[in-house]
Amino acid sequence: MILVGLTGGIGSGKSTVSSALAARGAEIIDADQITRDLQAPGQPLLAELAARFGDEVITADGALDRPALAAIAFADEQALADLNRIMHPAVGREIVNRLAAAGQTERVVVMDIPLLAENPRDGLQGVIVVDVPVETQVARLVQYRGFTEADARARIARQATREQRLAIADFVVDNSGPREALAPQIERLWQWLTGLPQLPSGAADSNTSTP
Repeated sequence: MILVGLTGGIGSGKSTVSSALAARGAEIIDADQITRDLQAPGQPLLAELAARFGDEVITADGALDRPALAAIAFADEQALADLNRIMHPAVGREIVNRLAAAGQTERVVVMDIPLLAENPRDGLQGVIVVDVPVETQVARLVQYRGFTEADARARIARQATREQRLAIADFVVDNSGPREALAPQIERLWQWLTGLPQLPSGAADSNTSTP
């Protein structure tokens, strides 16, 4: 297994890069998707979130109202800390399970972790950072995701700075331009990834921590 991390600020287009790597054959361990799976109706964590944040974060059909939860969590430091306390251990356990399975293969495994700069992870052979200027993040969040400018800037301010992410990067993907500008960068990135040495079997198991 070749094991790397992928990160980028909200609105950077990290998921586009992740999808391009998956199309090349990489296995993506997506912390956000794992989080959504664990927050699905019927999951124990959903009841725990409702107990902490109130029934207003649950929709009429019993699903998690993510915008309502985000509005509460990102407006209050204690609420955000409580959300992390509830979610991070469960997400971490699922990541450990998936890494254990992937460790028996020779695949490129990409850990897609938005807050990697804030929560460094041991055992990675490299870190890929999808980079865009802050103003591009704001514009994309407003145009494509329906944020107000104030909300977009508040969410960006809760994450690591652009400079902090670039400081941990082993490979930077500049996603500030049009989509077609990504193709040659993905090609170079894939060449870099496949040139990394294979980890010994079980190596990832000894370097696992919650995201």
